[in-house]
Amino acid sequence: MLHIAALFKAMDALTSTNFNFVGQESFYRGKVRDVYNINNKFLAMVACDRISAFDVVLPRPIPYKGQVLNQIAEHFLKLSKDLVPNWLVKTPDPNVSIGHCCEPYKVEMVIRGYLAGHAWREYKSGKREICGVHMPEGMKENDAFPTPIITPTIKASEGHDEDISREGIIEMGLVPEAEYLQLEDYTRKLYAFGSHYARQQGLILVDTKYEFGKLGDAILLMDEIHTPDSSRYFYADTYEEIQAKDQQQRQLSKEFVRQWLIENGFQGKDGQVPPIFTDEFVELVSQRYIELYEKITSKKFQKQDYSSVMERVESNISRTLEGLEA
Repeated sequence: MLHIAALFKAMDALTSTNFNFVGQESFYRGKVRDVYNINNKFLAMVACDRISAFDVVLPRPIPYKGQVLNQIAEHFLKLSKDLVPNWLVKTPDPNVSIGHCCEPYKVEMVIRGYLAGHAWREYKSGKREICGVHMPEGMKENDAFPTPIITPTIKASEGHDEDISREGIIEMGLVPEAEYLQLEDYTRKLYAFGSHYARQQGLILVDTKYEFGKLGDAILLMDEIHTPDSSRYFYADTYEEIQAKDQQQRQLSKEFVRQWLIENGFQGKDGQVPPIFTDEFVELVSQRYIELYEKITSKKFQKQDYSSVMERVESNISRTLEGLEA
């Protein structure tokens, strides 16, 4: 039997890119995506296999993770385009999305249907308000809120994103009031759509986040939607039984990666160095991402060929851009 390390060689991942396309205005490397601005008209986003947690990019990439993110996002962007307009134009490669170059809002719209993750940690510490939104007394971890709550964040210049209220966003002039109310409306519509879809697949969409931008006067949904990097899912069939027993929910999300890091002494705090994943854990994380893809889309995941991944990605972007500019 091959050792796991032989299955996941360093070459079997798309860690980063550094292309130079015709008309390229700028390049930005995010935690996961490499973003190319083409003539201030299109963005070519390459979903790499990097993985982050606690707002830190971790040392080892996860094979097929970028492909999973890109193809789940494509799946939901196409399904929801008549509900909320979005930025996507083409997906010319398993790891690539090309879309309209929008002016991004400086807020992320987080919506929570259940008391989990960051909201639970705040609640457990005694707080009953998050981002200006009241949380009822008497709740326990993973209970459903009476109505989903919106808890926006703003990008910090360094480190973790910061919670902010609707009033704070408007007072600071980050988003005009009328446009912010539109963002909230779109957020609720997308979450309702995602929740209904997830239930049909035997899952619960616990919480998620959306990013929006402007193209002229239009507000468009950007980047990813309902992926394991932006969302948390529980298994629906065992949710009630597990809640009744006050146990940890079965979930498909990045939370198990965070838990592994916490158990190994890392929470993204100053001075902490992220531990390096074992080969076995890299394989487990990759399998989890693929499992979620298949569970949420009802499609069989087709693993890409990594043998000439850089050349393939560059060629597919160049060819598509030439067609769009023609």
